Amino acid sequence: MPQYVIEREIPGAGKLSDAELQEVARKSVGVLKEMGPGIKWLHSYVTGDKVYCVYLAPDEETIREHARRGGFPANRISAVRRMIDPSTSG
Repeated sequence: MPQYVIEREIPGAGKLSDAELQEVARKSVGVLKEMGPGIKWLHSYVTGDKVYCVYLAPDEETIREHARRGGFPANRISAVRRMIDPSTSG
């Protein structure tokens, strides 16, 4: 299944409490359960004013539908073409 990085602009994201982040995660997981196995959240990175989420999904529209149902922004959705890491250097 294709992998995507979703950029979500959420002012103050880095200042959200553990409880607030837990609630956001619960909402996301609830929507994922409703949508079935065709979409999977792998993990997210929280920065100052953005959250970068990594998902597996068949297409961008499925990502957008998850965002609509959950009330989350999806400001940019980028398909992952390749991955590199330190082992790529040879």
